[in-house]
Amino acid sequence: MATGETGFDDVTFDLISVQYHSLKAGHDYGQYVRDARNAGKDDIASFFEQVMSEDSQRAQRCHEFLSELTKNGTSATSPRDGEGATSSGALQDVASAE
Repeated sequence: MATGETGFDDVTFDLISVQYHSLKAGHDYGQYVRDARNAGKDDIASFFEQVMSEDSQRAQRCHEFLSELTKNGTSATSPRDGEGATSSGALQDVASAE
């Protein structure tokens, strides 16, 4: 399996990235819902709530896939010895890639 600069395999990194961005967006959409409600635009608020729910489901699905990949402690989901970053470093890499 190919590994990126983090030392994690591409699929694991991609899942972490999608999960992070889905959760981040979901947090932002909460403000969008409030803005729409404050403006009296309930139809738009409902749209933002739907989008927020879809991102929440997307993040949950990523979590399930990551759980499957790591349940047996496969080396493909861990940094290679001496390469890349720790788990928290991978998340930092995702966050800085925004």
